[in-house]
Amino acid sequence: MGRSKPNKPRRNRPGHLSDQDAEHLAVDLLTRTETAVEQICRTAVDTGITFTVADIVDAVERALPVGYPTGEDWEGGRRNMIERMAQDLLSGEAYEDTAPH
Repeated sequence: MGRSKPNKPRRNRPGHLSDQDAEHLAVDLLTRTETAVEQICRTAVDTGITFTVADIVDAVERALPVGYPTGEDWEGGRRNMIERMAQDLLSGEAYEDTAPH
């Protein structure tokens, strides 16, 4: 019996991810974006070099494996999603819902 690859999203219809796969992909992309933000911020502090959100987006894009979904289901596509995630991480907004009450 063949096994499906765990990281390969299943599609409901051509070009569209299932809700579960889209959620998994969004969490994966957020984790990758958070890692890039931490690395770039650390480098900026250590070197004094400034950076932009576009630098973070580029770092995430460069680190994605070949064949990573393009995010066609997301408004504005994958780069736009990464940009919004990076902005939310940098502003702290991404952590607001996780703070203890």
